[in-house]
Amino acid sequence: MKILVCISKTPDTTAKIAFTDNNTKFASEGIQWIINPYDEWYSLVKAIELKEADPSIIIHLITVGLADTEPIIRKALALGGEEAIRVNADSHDSFFIASQIAAIAKEGQYDLVFTGKETIDYNGSSIGGMVAELLNLPYVSLATSFSLEGNNATMIREIEAGEETNKVQLPLVVSCQKGMAEQRIPNMKGIMGARSKPLKVVEPVAAESYTSISAFELPPVKAGVKLVSPDTPEELVRLLHEEAKVF
Repeated sequence: MKILVCISKTPDTTAKIAFTDNNTKFASEGIQWIINPYDEWYSLVKAIELKEADPSIIIHLITVGLADTEPIIRKALALGGEEAIRVNADSHDSFFIASQIAAIAKEGQYDLVFTGKETIDYNGSSIGGMVAELLNLPYVSLATSFSLEGNNATMIREIEAGEETNKVQLPLVVSCQKGMAEQRIPNMKGIMGARSKPLKVVEPVAAESYTSISAFELPPVKAGVKLVSPDTPEELVRLLHEEAKVF
């Protein structure tokens, strides 16, 4: 069985976010880049767990990005991927990215495609569904559990006020979230071995881009806390009516 794990590059969660060019571009100078946590902690680690249970499983990684994504690809290889594919393109359009992943998945005849539920920078949560549609495969989103028995997969996914169990025959596409697996740290053997693992660079296939970024905006600065004396409840009522906001 062959598994294709989709990974992407995102800013570290502690990075200070700023924008340039009249708020139309992300200021990347000085930013520490990481593997998107949903891709690393849940999608990739779950694929590794499946391979540990069945050594015949093959794990390949894919990312759509330029050469600056290669350090995070090598880290993913250090965790347990066997081979990586980088589609040499720079795009934030979900359909374009999904088209590149689908083209590689179709060519490689993968049995299972794992994505994270979303990236922590754009929170689009759309890639998995698009890839499944382009491949004409079943899609299960927001999976918190995954198990295999032969050619049949069983998944638990979150739904409103509960959980849902899905049983689907391979091949399929799954987006993963918290609960799917536990975070791992690459060991020295994995880090050293990642240097020699294949990293194939391919040019993108022709695909439309349907979205563009017109501007970024930081959230408003949090207002300070206002303390109201217990002796002036009327002031509390006034503040609740005039200044409090419900989100």
